[in-house]
Amino acid sequence: MFFTYLRRELRRRRKAALVVASGLALGIALVIVVNSASAGMQQAQGKVLESLYGLGTDMTVTKAAPPPSEGGRERPRFNFDAQDGDETQSSDIVMPQGFETLASSTVGKVADQTGVAGAVGGLSLSVLKVDGEFKPGEFAPRENTSGGGGGGGGTGGPQGEVRGGGANFDVNSYTVYGTDTAHQDLGPLTSSKITDGRAFETTETDAKVAVVDSAYAKEKKYKVGSDVTIKGTKFEIVGIATADSGDASANLYIPLKQAQTLSDSKDKVTTVYVKADDSQQIAAVKSAVQKNIPGTTVTTSADLADRVSGSLSTASDLATSVGKWLSIAVLIAAFVVAGLLTMSAVTRRVQEFGTLKALGWKSGRVTRQVVGEAMVNGLVGGALGIAVGVAGAYVLTAVSPSLTAEVGSAAAGPGGGGGGMMRAGGPAGQAADKAIEIALTAPVSAATIALAVGLAVTGGLIAGAFGGWRASRLRPADALRRVE
Repeated sequence: MFFTYLRRELRRRRKAALVVASGLALGIALVIVVNSASAGMQQAQGKVLESLYGLGTDMTVTKAAPPPSEGGRERPRFNFDAQDGDETQSSDIVMPQGFETLASSTVGKVADQTGVAGAVGGLSLSVLKVDGEFKPGEFAPRENTSGGGGGGGGTGGPQGEVRGGGANFDVNSYTVYGTDTAHQDLGPLTSSKITDGRAFETTETDAKVAVVDSAYAKEKKYKVGSDVTIKGTKFEIVGIATADSGDASANLYIPLKQAQTLSDSKDKVTTVYVKADDSQQIAAVKSAVQKNIPGTTVTTSADLADRVSGSLSTASDLATSVGKWLSIAVLIAAFVVAGLLTMSAVTRRVQEFGTLKALGWKSGRVTRQVVGEAMVNGLVGGALGIAVGVAGAYVLTAVSPSLTAEVGSAAAGPGGGGGGMMRAGGPAGQAADKAIEIALTAPVSAATIALAVGLAVTGGLIAGAFGGWRASRLRPADALRRVE
């Protein structure tokens, strides 16, 4: 009879321990998966920044362009000579786009800020090229029917109409990025790989050479060795670059000094690309730049995330709000269930603990026994939860679901673009209506594992507290009542 009771009691304890451990494991596994997914989404947001501004870029420094009514850029004007008859004419408008220009000295000021590992300036340009013919028509005079004998309030010149005139023009717009060839470790060109030809040489700071995006080269049938003309200046194509994200930041890349010359922007840049010493200090670096360099706007991946829509934004919101609250709710439920089950198990062991007290065990020793058993259950649940959570994060990384980050025109930069048709395109402005495909991963960090261990210990302590409280209230007399 005694051994039958003992076996039944051991089975009951194992089941209760399994339920406690399973509940804690579920909550801890969910916490690991949610935290890992959130970390993956933060990395994905960083990839959006890199897709727009280049690898290694932690933040950008720009200056919002004022609207035309407040002294902003005027709309471009083309000048053609209608007297040239049927001759083909061409006119280029080259101007900075996306942002107001900054003095090149701003790059040095940013680089001098505490926490900045490197800073490089770049000039984003938009080119509008118009080619075509203007055909003047024939003037056909008509008789004056006003009855004024040729005077009396007329225009003072011959009257009639123009017949047979017209114009036939092709408009081509594309983007150009002026890169600092002496410092090519930052900036939009770093997100592309040279697939034909070569990259810029560091000595080509003012050379008439160009690197062309592969998609644009295919469209215009450009090859290495071809020439491309911008505002009357010929540039030799020395390389073809393919963007990692499939969508390049610019169609053409030329040396920064040449870009400044073409756009009449001597010693000017539109964007400063910044790399921080420590990714954990990005917020501090941002504050320092904004404080010490007035009039500028600093954009980080976190800022960009506020202006990104699409499935990435939706998933990030779910992980931040629903996922974390669900994790907290499940953990609280697991802790409470563990505590109640432990207390229930102690109640069923009244005879055992009462007998131990009758044999001389003090309440503190009985309590420590219960807390120790609860801690073991908590650690077992924690180990199981860590295994399940890491496995879930691994599966999520292996599947790598594709998320879309749709960067609207507002994300072209704080304060918007330059306005008008010169707004889109380039490393900054081309963010308008740009969709970026990013594979989601769920990296498990050491901090997440440490959090899981802490939760397992906490769960064990809570369960032990419930059970210990119940055990401390037992009296030896209770054991005698249970003796059969």
